[in-house]
Amino acid sequence: MALQHEPRLNEDMQVPTQRAAETAPAHGAVMTTAAAKVMAFLRIALGLEFLWAFLDKTFGFGYSTTSAQAWINGGSPTKGFLSHVDVGPLAGTLRSWAGAPWADWIFMIGMLGLGLALILGIGLRIAAGAGILMMLFMWFGEWPLARFTEAGQASGSTNPIIDYHFLYAVVLIVLAAAYAGNTWGFGRRWAELVQHNRWLL
Repeated sequence: MALQHEPRLNEDMQVPTQRAAETAPAHGAVMTTAAAKVMAFLRIALGLEFLWAFLDKTFGFGYSTTSAQAWINGGSPTKGFLSHVDVGPLAGTLRSWAGAPWADWIFMIGMLGLGLALILGIGLRIAAGAGILMMLFMWFGEWPLARFTEAGQASGSTNPIIDYHFLYAVVLIVLAAAYAGNTWGFGRRWAELVQHNRWLL
């Protein structure tokens, strides 16, 4: 009678995998070393983009936010975007949130949290969930389904569905599902710390 072995660790991903017959009958590989590194690079690059957005809106480096509009100088990170929402089913609701202190704090904490989670490779499931929610609200704010705003101006979207908000959300899902934090990150250590609270992965 053959003994049943524990799930082995894939050297590239360092996460438990199922038996080869259940995953890939030919070779049993989950991800190559090169693919794992590419995923890690994508994770860190996306994390740096979210972190940069947080820093620029906080300190006003002059890229998308001037010094006078900086959060640290009394500006509102949400007012500029939400106050100009004039199309879509949530237009009125989103405009009413523009400049609200609670909306600013939630948005900025979300940007900072996403950036740090992605760069460090920890809590990618939570980051994916929060990021999807943020991207969904921003998608509704821009409402790509409308080709023109109420003022008759072009909405700026080149695709009614698959815009950059949608793509960011998909990338976040892929990074979490592929355990992308285990390469060039602290994903494995984080998993050990929260092993009794799997929802924190």
